[in-house]
Amino acid sequence: MAATPSSYSITMRLYTAPDHGVVGTVATGLAEAGGIVTAIDVAESSHDRLVVDVTCSASDEDHSKALVRVVRGIPGVEVHKVSDRTFLIHLGGKIEVSSKVPLKTRDDLSMAYTPGVGRVSMAIHENPEDVSRLTIKGNSVAVVTDGSAVLGLGNIGPGAALPVMEGKAALFKKFANIDAWPICLASQDTDEIVRAVEMIAPGFGGINLEDIAAPRCFEIEARLRESLDIPVFHDDQHGTAIVVLAALTNALRVVGKEIADIRIVVAGGGAAGSAITALLLAGGAKDVVVWDREGLLCSDNTELAAAKLDLARRTNPNLRRGGLQEGLEGADVFIGVSGPGVLKPEWISTMAEGSIVFALANPDPEVDPAEASKYAAVVASGRSDYPNQINNVLAFPGVFRGLLDARASEVTMDMLLRAAEAIAHVVTDDELHPSFIIPSVFHPDVPKAVAAAISGKPRD
Repeated sequence: MAATPSSYSITMRLYTAPDHGVVGTVATGLAEAGGIVTAIDVAESSHDRLVVDVTCSASDEDHSKALVRVVRGIPGVEVHKVSDRTFLIHLGGKIEVSSKVPLKTRDDLSMAYTPGVGRVSMAIHENPEDVSRLTIKGNSVAVVTDGSAVLGLGNIGPGAALPVMEGKAALFKKFANIDAWPICLASQDTDEIVRAVEMIAPGFGGINLEDIAAPRCFEIEARLRESLDIPVFHDDQHGTAIVVLAALTNALRVVGKEIADIRIVVAGGGAAGSAITALLLAGGAKDVVVWDREGLLCSDNTELAAAKLDLARRTNPNLRRGGLQEGLEGADVFIGVSGPGVLKPEWISTMAEGSIVFALANPDPEVDPAEASKYAAVVASGRSDYPNQINNVLAFPGVFRGLLDARASEVTMDMLLRAAEAIAHVVTDDELHPSFIIPSVFHPDVPKAVAAAISGKPRD
């Protein structure tokens, strides 16, 4: 699978002979090598040389290096510097702290800091419930990870997880005006993680658990929900589940089926698969079968680990056995949150008429969406270069906006169902199409609709 081209966008600074025809030769050479030239800027021009910045997209890192070699081989061109634009935007980090109040005079300082701030501290001491109103707590979320399951990269540690958590914080601000803080913990011990979050919780209005491996993430979430008086939300589980249910709601509208009448196969019994299954069942699904490395999970398989045995007891009512191929025969829906290439395209042909395929593994899905489209009525993936992208950013900003606005102390299953319904209904009947079952992450109504559904307050 090729990566999204913008992920491999480079800018080359070139020194060339003072002949604008050379620039055309560079553009032609890049195009012939499969590069997509997005900008050519002449930074300097003199009688001796041109300084030209050429920006182009490549399919992957090796392709970008090949493009540089092509340019280096053009007579009269010197490649002075190559910049990877993805790395450039990460230099120094992607987020910052700024003051919301003026700090220009002694008078400003006397109110924002000492001595005036002491009065505010004492007011909170006397009325602890005022802390959310008088501090950033009321609009702040901790994005907490141990770096054990980062994206599709695995256990790469807290430092390597930081760019992802920064990005998550930036999305909170962009889509819901929430101040989020990346918290990367140097421990993968459950007790230490729980205790660390408990100790920092007084400064936050909510906790977003992120990229923590299963099954540890289940216990961490459960214990924190029990011990804290602020909402705890595991986005890899519940954010994914919300968006999947929203997309499935609309996909079923496309094919004219009801959730209570269909059979759903979920590939992956980890954090995301478990949460998706739970929300599907809460949303009215009657027949959900989970496939994992042990095969189709059955309640009579006592050799399953505790978490998977619990999942098996809530699913597969007809005790179907075998592998993924057997599970898909006659099924209406496939939802994949497992790994690349586990679903062969031709297996989809054995599913029920009007089949729906959600292949959500990232960066490489369970099946090529283009191949799946030859057999399925509706196809979705986690990728931005195909229609129907299932992306958690549709859920978590609005979810936390609603939680913070309502001063909620917990996240309930009913909230998750309402959030999914809100996202689904952003897509109007006129817009609904097999290639458009889920709104864009940039649709301005999405976070507002989700926040209103969570908080119960009218949309602005």
